[in-house]
Amino acid sequence: MTKERFGRAAGYVMSGLVIAFMLLDGGMKLVPLDVVIKTTAELGYPPLPELARGLGVVALLCTALYAFPRTAVLGAILLTAYMGGAVATHLRVGNPLFTHMLFGAYLAVLAWGGLFLRDSRIRALLPLRSPSEEL
Repeated sequence: MTKERFGRAAGYVMSGLVIAFMLLDGGMKLVPLDVVIKTTAELGYPPLPELARGLGVVALLCTALYAFPRTAVLGAILLTAYMGGAVATHLRVGNPLFTHMLFGAYLAVLAWGGLFLRDSRIRALLPLRSPSEEL
């Protein structure tokens, strides 16, 4: 397997992990399960099923945009914004830094990393070079 094919495969795996997590998260909010309503209340939001459903719809729409190659960049931007809201929420309630607060940032980095590895247009836009290549 060539270096490019390996990178592309790794990108699809990374993107697949993001998509799988977001489908699970959005689906749980869409139902909404009791644990979702309870957690929403613990985060300082009203424990309303409509609120959870709305977040679930937004999460699933962003994920759908990310999953399709033609709209993947827009999806990655929207997922990053969605995760920024999650980071801010966990910061506001004082949750632990590395396990809760930064989880959204980890997911956003995974989403962009997957997109970077699977889409040559993103690699051309954000070229990473080794020091020997800059000479």
